Amino acid sequence: MVVKLSHGRMNEERNNCSEVPRLLQNLQMQIGAGYLFQFHSLSMQLGATGQVLQHGLVRQNLWSLVSSPLHLPSSGSQSSIDLICQPVGKDLKTWPCSFELRLHVSLGPGRLKLIPSVRNTDNKSLSFKFGLRNYLSVSDISEVRIEGLETLDYLDLLLQRQRFTEQTDAITFDGEVHRVYLSSPPKIAIIDHEKKRTFVLRKEGLLDTVVWNPWDKIPKAISDYKIMMLVDSAAFEKPIELKPHQEWKCCQEIVAVSSSYCSGQLDPQMV
Repeated sequence: MVVKLSHGRMNEERNNCSEVPRLLQNLQMQIGAGYLFQFHSLSMQLGATGQVLQHGLVRQNLWSLVSSPLHLPSSGSQSSIDLICQPVGKDLKTWPCSFELRLHVSLGPGRLKLIPSVRNTDNKSLSFKFGLRNYLSVSDISEVRIEGLETLDYLDLLLQRQRFTEQTDAITFDGEVHRVYLSSPPKIAIIDHEKKRTFVLRKEGLLDTVVWNPWDKIPKAISDYKIMMLVDSAAFEKPIELKPHQEWKCCQEIVAVSSSYCSGQLDPQMV
């Protein structure tokens, strides 16, 4: 695992989603767990229609190692790191308020856990939206299904954010999809039938889930759309509100298990 503090970026050399980082311009932090999954970026948007930090602070500024890291129970097979990023210099003139952004990362066999936190260091209230962007490597997008989002309301970003209710038992892919599922449960499963592998995504403090695959709509930009998909954990519909000097924290964990995911029961055996 390599840490690049110039972009707050951590990655592992093997990565099947080869062309995605070249396509997206909002890459701030890249964290990979072998060929399994990739945490691609973290984004914040100040205010309901404010500027998005992905093009400024988080991407361009120097992240630092935290001198007093978050102390959490861990096993000997896990590695962890704590990073911090704050507006400095010209950023203080660009963004409407000051804050402190921290990220705790724990990486183990088939497991990636992220604990971001935001502290309002200003004397005025802070409102922002937040998202953790995850790219999952799959065998074939047409053989993948997502369970846990059924019956939920979602915003279709391909149809000007029109609101619909999911009618299917599971999300499957036979064309372009870009949706925000609202008030999603704390655990969802992404099942890869061909590889007999399931990604279990658990989250706290992030109410919404974003699902995206471009299919063949932009083949010149992404030729490997068939073997990747995006599943975001996000605070999309309702911004986070922080009073002066108040702190907010969330958590996301992705675990890969060897499973056919029959009747909602996961095989606990790790990949």
